[in-house]
Amino acid sequence: MDFLQTTLTSFVALIPVTLAQSLILGFVVAGIMIPFRMLSFPDLTSEGAFPLGGCVCGLALASGLGPLTAIGLALLTGFIAGCCTAFIHLRFRIHTLLAGILVMTMLYSVNLRIMGRSNLSVFGTETIFDWVPFVQPGFPLAKIIAVGLITLVIFLALNFFFTTEKGTAVRAVGANPVMAEAQGINVWAATIGGIGLAGAFSAFSGALMVQSQGFADVNMGLGILINGLAALMIGEAIVGKATVWRQLLAPFAGAMVYYQLVSLCLAAGMPPPDLKLATGAFVLLMLALPTLRAARSRQAATPRESFRE
Repeated sequence: MDFLQTTLTSFVALIPVTLAQSLILGFVVAGIMIPFRMLSFPDLTSEGAFPLGGCVCGLALASGLGPLTAIGLALLTGFIAGCCTAFIHLRFRIHTLLAGILVMTMLYSVNLRIMGRSNLSVFGTETIFDWVPFVQPGFPLAKIIAVGLITLVIFLALNFFFTTEKGTAVRAVGANPVMAEAQGINVWAATIGGIGLAGAFSAFSGALMVQSQGFADVNMGLGILINGLAALMIGEAIVGKATVWRQLLAPFAGAMVYYQLVSLCLAAGMPPPDLKLATGAFVLLMLALPTLRAARSRQAATPRESFRE
């Protein structure tokens, strides 16, 4: 009883912090979802674009630039990283996963060159979270309000875009690139633009994370891909993926639920090194679940079919 009470108390105390963090990391989950679901382009660039955005934002803040300028530079570099992955795949016919691995690997050296060191502190610099009125800067509530409003605006903008002609063209390329090209859609432009957008979201998440935690590190993206996949699987299980708005909502809903589950595990005393093992096992379970359900349905239908015969 004492264990449950202590776990519950610790979990409740961590909710504001993990909620703010999950909203920020929802953008990197969106950066994983767009190539994976919208373009049928399995990509690993997000694990390099996330720290890239953080490093660029950290250097910009340390150089005296404003938080919006720092975020804008992070978005630009993340977009370029995504475009490079798509170009490598299209121009040299390299598999999407290998192209993403190549870019992700090269970005590690790029991030070191950008900062000139492995980590950089930006404590004391102005951030967008300082602009939230009537809330003390640096507190989780300020981060929740700021990132929540940004999330709402971007969600509405993406939902509008993917229902327009150009957004439909991007989804058509993901569904069937041959047919899309036959309909006059520029497959190169749609693919490069879509993967670039995903890279921009990952970098944007990294920039927000740096402004939230007060430092940038070249290893801050380590394991973010598997965490993002776990969050995406949870989100799709909760809200589905049958429509555009459900696909766009899944990354953010999944991120919020996933990081609350991580917080619960930590509150229950799970050692932090075991979280990666638990996350990998959970992703495997979520991926295998549809297959297991289909097999069970077939087994349940077989006796009835035999009886009818």
